[in-house]
Amino acid sequence: MAKIPLIIDCDPGHDDAIALMLAASASDLFDIKAVTTVGGAQSVDKTYYNARRVLAAIGLDVPVARGAAQPMVRKALGGTEIVHGQSGLDGPALPEPEGEPCPLTAFELLCQVLEEVEEPVTICPTGPMTNMGILLAVRPDLKKKIKQFSIMGGGFYMGNWTAAAEFNILADPEAAKILFDSGIPIIMSGLDVTHKAYVTREENEVLRQNGNRCSVLAAELIDYFSRYHYEVEKLPGCTLHDPCAVAYLLAPEIFSGKPCHVEIDVDGTYTLGKTVVDWFGHTGKEKNVLVLYDVNRPAFVKLLTEQLARLR
Repeated sequence: MAKIPLIIDCDPGHDDAIALMLAASASDLFDIKAVTTVGGAQSVDKTYYNARRVLAAIGLDVPVARGAAQPMVRKALGGTEIVHGQSGLDGPALPEPEGEPCPLTAFELLCQVLEEVEEPVTICPTGPMTNMGILLAVRPDLKKKIKQFSIMGGGFYMGNWTAAAEFNILADPEAAKILFDSGIPIIMSGLDVTHKAYVTREENEVLRQNGNRCSVLAAELIDYFSRYHYEVEKLPGCTLHDPCAVAYLLAPEIFSGKPCHVEIDVDGTYTLGKTVVDWFGHTGKEKNVLVLYDVNRPAFVKLLTEQLARLR
């Protein structure tokens, strides 16, 4: 079976790092063409550095490019240190980046990959959508080279950065709107499903007991990341938001979703950045997004544990 050409656009971030690991573990399914980074969980300089360190830990040799430092229109949100620490990836020790830095910007690398591929690419954005907004606004001719977006962002019933909005969408709602209005198929792993994709302390110990370097690293990332979930959000486990966007591509059968029309609020006083999901089809508009709302949690944890055991 032909591999899925894949680009991961991220802002590592603990859960982005685990999403990168999960994608790398499926080398029989994915042909990872590139990784691009964006400011979000920390500054773009830090997320770029973090992405390169994670790939060094995994042993994945693909081009990594630094992307947008600021949203398309607004100021960066900031305030993420409470979740990810000062580095954006506090906690375990990571190796230094390997090889020479990519000379291209994220926009240039995205264009290069899309221009050169024969098969349409799946893009997996797990941070703010700024790089995607710029790509689609400046090079709409490349839309035909994008098969689908599998994103982590949004939510139907809840927000996590405001009462209405999830961080990745709120961080650059204008860019998110460009993506959602693009006409390209979208799979949305929003908070409705990612809050159900958690790993308990006991399950994290099972992951650690895989014993391989990357499983132990993932467990250590969860050790740090989970403190926010337990102490601040009072959740039953560490929610692995970003890995859901990759896990769906690996095992769509463990997720439940519903096609809906979704729009991004870019004007609201209280609802800025909200993903407005037309669950009951009131508007009659085209269903542009597969909204994931449930996951078989034991199957998700099993998938994560078994896949990460395949890495070094």
